[in-house]
Amino acid sequence: MSQAKKLYIKTYGCQMNVYDSERMAEALGTSGYVTTDTPEDADMILLNTCHIREKAAEKVYSELGRLKVHKVENPEVKIGVAGCVAQAEGAEIMRRQPMVDLVVGPQSYHRLPELEARAGQGQKALDTDFPEEDKFEHLTARPKARRAPAAFLTVQEGCDKFCAFCVVPYTRGVEVSRPVGRIVTEARDLVERGVREITLLGQNVNAYHGVGNDGDDRTLAQLIAALEMVDGLERIRFTTSHPNDMQDDLIAAFGESDKLMPYLHLPVQSGSDKILKRMNRSHTAESYIRVIERIRAVRPDILLSGDFIVGFPEETDADFQATIDLIEQVNYGQAYSFKYSTRPGTPAAERAQVEDAVANARLQQLQALITKQQRALQEAMVGRDVSVLVERKGRLDGQMLGKSQYLHAVHINDSSAGIGDIVKVRITSSSTNSLAAIEN
Repeated sequence: MSQAKKLYIKTYGCQMNVYDSERMAEALGTSGYVTTDTPEDADMILLNTCHIREKAAEKVYSELGRLKVHKVENPEVKIGVAGCVAQAEGAEIMRRQPMVDLVVGPQSYHRLPELEARAGQGQKALDTDFPEEDKFEHLTARPKARRAPAAFLTVQEGCDKFCAFCVVPYTRGVEVSRPVGRIVTEARDLVERGVREITLLGQNVNAYHGVGNDGDDRTLAQLIAALEMVDGLERIRFTTSHPNDMQDDLIAAFGESDKLMPYLHLPVQSGSDKILKRMNRSHTAESYIRVIERIRAVRPDILLSGDFIVGFPEETDADFQATIDLIEQVNYGQAYSFKYSTRPGTPAAERAQVEDAVANARLQQLQALITKQQRALQEAMVGRDVSVLVERKGRLDGQMLGKSQYLHAVHINDSSAGIGDIVKVRITSSSTNSLAAIEN
């Protein structure tokens, strides 16, 4: 038998890229690859890139520069770039870094075995098309290896919103939803391998409109209802959502579904209607607040998370204060906040930019408020009983670590629970980013 080849994948960015990296590894498994945790002994090094963060492309080029030593020491090692930077940069990556053997966009990674074979013959392999075929149809069945108790599952890709700051429509394409039956089949497979919680992923996941078994489109709420019937699947989450796609049945699901967890990541980006319009967000601060009120009416204990961009072109002090006012009104348990940075090819990149020092000061003020809210909500958890999905051992003897239904990290002390168990605990204390508990 020939010795297995080793594959090292470095994943950047969002949960969807984590999922994609798993599927890339599985696709290359058909070519004899097994994964390794270090690039030093790899036969192929694959960078699965993200284009959301500032200077994403330059960071990839810097990483490729550091990888040159592996190519020099072992000319047979294959180096590839996948993901959104690959989609955006295409052949430019090979021009700037000739050592790169293959470049593949996020909609074409089912073709990796073919691209790897071409690279093995000394050819440069490039595929950044948006193929008509569904890549998920062409991926092989997932191996039956045991999995961690929580997993991601992509159900929707692409976005039709065209926010002025975002490259997703250009790198991931238009909105495409996977059929309900295939998602349920993959969910059952994950459960058979030990998964008890699944997070449904999509660039705009609540715009999901996959085909049901009868040929009619289904909403995300209907998909969740179908997944609730999967024996052994105990928890369901979804991310990331757009306020305009929080349909009535999805809001109702938070009050009706036993398996849908009381946590929602719902980005707003700004509290200023002027800035929201310039962002092409197609919602107002008021309409966002009304959605939050409706969700809390059916699930009062829900923990809310959001995204914020500060220093967007033309943002004034008054615009920023409107964002602060919205945050104070909503009271977030968690949030992701960023200083605006230009993305070449997006409309906002051509506008007058806010002074960097001003944007930095605003970001610090916003993050301080979010941190204050997060810590207050965590302190309020002390003394409460919650359920925790145990994911791994903690650092201390007898300690286990898991996630509550609210997505808080919880350390369970003196625990008898095993990995994959869902246990009732009482919160005893709160620290910066986690809670401590004892079993009831």
